[in-house]
Amino acid sequence: MEIPQIPDLIHYAIPFFAFTVLLEIILTVKVKLEEYEFKDAGTSILMGLGNVFVGLFTKGIILTCFLFLYKYRLFTIEFTWWSWLIILFAEDFCYYWNHRIAHESRLFWASHVVHHSSEKYNLSTALRQTWTGSFYTFIFWFPLVLIGFHPVMVIVQMSISLIYQYWIHTEMIDKMPKWFEAVFNTPSHHRVHHATNPQYLDRNHAGIFIIWDKLFGTFEPEVEKPIYGLVTNINTYNPIKIAFLEWKNMFKDFYNSKTTVFNKLKYLIKPPGWKHDGTGILSTDLRKDWEENNGKRKKR
Repeated sequence: MEIPQIPDLIHYAIPFFAFTVLLEIILTVKVKLEEYEFKDAGTSILMGLGNVFVGLFTKGIILTCFLFLYKYRLFTIEFTWWSWLIILFAEDFCYYWNHRIAHESRLFWASHVVHHSSEKYNLSTALRQTWTGSFYTFIFWFPLVLIGFHPVMVIVQMSISLIYQYWIHTEMIDKMPKWFEAVFNTPSHHRVHHATNPQYLDRNHAGIFIIWDKLFGTFEPEVEKPIYGLVTNINTYNPIKIAFLEWKNMFKDFYNSKTTVFNKLKYLIKPPGWKHDGTGILSTDLRKDWEENNGKRKKR
């Protein structure tokens, strides 16, 4: 099978990212007449550059693992137009579950929390990426390689997905046409995902297609204005702290909790906020409380 030479799409997209961030700054200040949080944006950009730097090493690890698994593939899927169409949906399906579990398991949240740590929502927020996630989250894409998609095809589609998700990190776009909102992930859908409003917590995990959230019961439309950030914000612009604070807190809970080894391991597996003594508050608890109170308001 002839393997096409495909450049690193993320690197080629960097000039576009830079241009559109500058354009959004101008529109925010000159048109919307609002202040722009440059410190927050600067932190996000530094996180993004760090992610690109780490990627120089992790992409080799990922490709090596993929190539090893590819030896045991069930089929051999050629580089054809229809295979690219299939992997568009198949990769997005894998992304959905990777993203959803990143919110439901603290081990994966420890790296993903970085992306949610900003209390602002603009294009620079899209660049606020993990420095640790690429070392282990790629396991969610193993099935694609085992089915028979070539590792190069999988990695390229992963990059396409990330590039698509860049433009949805903005408040400049209110709603897309209804047909588009029904099928694709949009700024409106993703603002919900970044919000801390109880009804919005752990919703809209889509990458490109919002259909997965609708299919698996995690979709929530944007109704009230989102409040961005974390349930408990970390209040720092320090990239080092943002990158590793949750790892520190997770292992602190793991080592210091006076409980069984089995319960200690749950600090890595259970959702953020879980505690072995039952005192923890999960996003599902916050959402349930909101639903009960909202129901009471409707009855009145």
